[in-house]
Amino acid sequence: MGWGLYLVVSAMAGRRGMDQQTPLTQTQSDDTRYRLLIEAVTDYAIYMLDPTGIVTSWNPGAQRFKGYTADEIIGQHFSRFYTEEDRKSGLPQRALETAVREGKFEHEGWRVRKDGTRFWALVVIDPIRTPAGAIVGFAKITRDLTERRATEETLWRSQEQFRRLVQGVTDYAIYMLDKDGFVSNWNLGAERIKGYRPEEIIGRHFSTFYTEEERERGVPKHALNTALAEGRYEKEGWRVRKDGTRFFAHVIIDPIRDDNGEFIGFAKITRDITERREAQQRLDKTREALLQSQKMEAIGQLTGGIAHDFNNLLMAVLGSLELVRKRVPDDPKILTLLDNAVQGAQRGAALTRRMLAFARRQELKHDAVDIPDLVRGMTELLQRSLGTSVSIETRFPLVLSPVWADANQLEMALLNLAVNARDAMPNGGQIVIAAREDTFGPQDGDGLERGDYVRITVSDTGSGMDAETLRRAMEPFFTTKEPGKGTGLGLSMVHGLAQQCGGRFVLTSRQNGGTEAELWLPVAAGAAAAGRAETAAMEFLAPRGSLRVLAVDDDALVLTNTAAMLEDLGHQCVHCTSATQALDMLQQGTFVDLVITDQVMPRMTGVQLAEAIAKEWPELPVIIATGYAELEPGTGADLKKLPKPFTQAELAAAMAGLRIKGQGGGQVIRLRGNGRD
Repeated sequence: MGWGLYLVVSAMAGRRGMDQQTPLTQTQSDDTRYRLLIEAVTDYAIYMLDPTGIVTSWNPGAQRFKGYTADEIIGQHFSRFYTEEDRKSGLPQRALETAVREGKFEHEGWRVRKDGTRFWALVVIDPIRTPAGAIVGFAKITRDLTERRATEETLWRSQEQFRRLVQGVTDYAIYMLDKDGFVSNWNLGAERIKGYRPEEIIGRHFSTFYTEEERERGVPKHALNTALAEGRYEKEGWRVRKDGTRFFAHVIIDPIRDDNGEFIGFAKITRDITERREAQQRLDKTREALLQSQKMEAIGQLTGGIAHDFNNLLMAVLGSLELVRKRVPDDPKILTLLDNAVQGAQRGAALTRRMLAFARRQELKHDAVDIPDLVRGMTELLQRSLGTSVSIETRFPLVLSPVWADANQLEMALLNLAVNARDAMPNGGQIVIAAREDTFGPQDGDGLERGDYVRITVSDTGSGMDAETLRRAMEPFFTTKEPGKGTGLGLSMVHGLAQQCGGRFVLTSRQNGGTEAELWLPVAAGAAAAGRAETAAMEFLAPRGSLRVLAVDDDALVLTNTAAMLEDLGHQCVHCTSATQALDMLQQGTFVDLVITDQVMPRMTGVQLAEAIAKEWPELPVIIATGYAELEPGTGADLKKLPKPFTQAELAAAMAGLRIKGQGGGQVIRLRGNGRD
């Protein structure tokens, strides 16, 4: 542009040289050169205006992009190149006035070609003066910048769209840092997530968003160094909002370089993933709880199956020992050995009961339970379970009423509490198991019915629990133990047992102050002394009438033992090894007064056999002998059940009270001293 103007000025200077009597030949030569140069320029419109704006010269460049020939435009006012709007606003005249006043007019704007199309032009107008300073005209240079402007507009639109895109994103904090880590811009997402307005944060160091601990460790500086060295930094961690609250963030930092590869700063993207993290944690916890539940279910099934089979074996052992004891000579040594064998089998039966209680495959059996006797019976089990580093102390009053509960479940609950107490004392300590009676009145609240209760406490000298852990301690699957060291079910099972028994479970603890578990159970009103049922059952051993009993069991040992017990009681016994055989015998006319059947058998269970018998022979009573309470909910509810392993006395007790109608008329077998039909 300056070059073109120089040409015009030089040409005018040449003309002024003629006025100053420059040699004619030299002037003509210079004028020709300048004219030829201007005529050769095609990328610029270079032409002259007189003082009023009339075109006085026209070069090929002007003709090329304005469309006028020299003959068409010379003598015309230059305003015809302006848009109608610019002409109405007086822009052409202001351009000449500005050039005169300021010595130059430069402007970009729309201009109009001969065909009416518009182009974007860069215009420079210089005044031409005589040596005396008088205006003799103007030199005007115009360049077509339409393509450049289109490119710039495209770039601008792209940049504007990107800016609006970045500004419009609210789920991500997207902003830039300078080379030293100071914030240089800020989008709406950053404002929403971090709480700072642009004027509050631009110019501050991005380490503001980090926790005090991470700033002390130099994490922000490490992040920038890593991004610069490796081309990218990505991490998840806690960040801090303006109000001091923390959020869990996913952070990406990328270095930014210009077109020449020069490092100019960092681009930083932050996303608040607190909710996602919490949801993932909940999912992981649920998945873990499910896996734990499935594991417990699998263990329970395995345990229940083992206990069932073991009960069948104990059934044969105990029954046989009981019958043998009646038939051996009254030799103290032999009787002692037999008693030892019976006690061993009974301990095995107690073990299976614990296994079934763990597997939840034992029918709850509420009875009057003597707490001191129960704990004394658990002494050996507790000592083996707790180890030598823990001492156990019991504190019971001389007289303590029995409680109404399931003995096996209560035993399991106390064992769970003791094991939890042990785990809270890794370096050893003392566990105290105590009990005392208490009366609960309506003024005490807490949902307990008014009445007498036994308060059983298990306390330790362990590390205790904080308030939050104590609040969640009875939640199913909640545990503070290491993975694989606890199920999180122990305390919830104790809580459930207390509620089922009509009591409550209270847990108190303080950090470094130990824990006390308090189990309230209702007193068993009017409970008889332990062993009353067995004593009463023994009175039945002298039968009042002989019955014909069909025994059904797929285990030959159990079947043989059951038949021997029945015959020893004075009854007749026929037996078979499957439910289908039993039905065949009955359909063939085999007469029996009573059916005693195992529950778990191939093809047809004991309950299914009982249902089939009820349809064909509704007056025929059935007793279900089972190693565990695996009956489906709602089935066999009205059937009498006999848990395995059972003694002869328990078999007799189960038969007591049944209304049995034989061929010779009906008879009622009573359990003397029980007072029940």
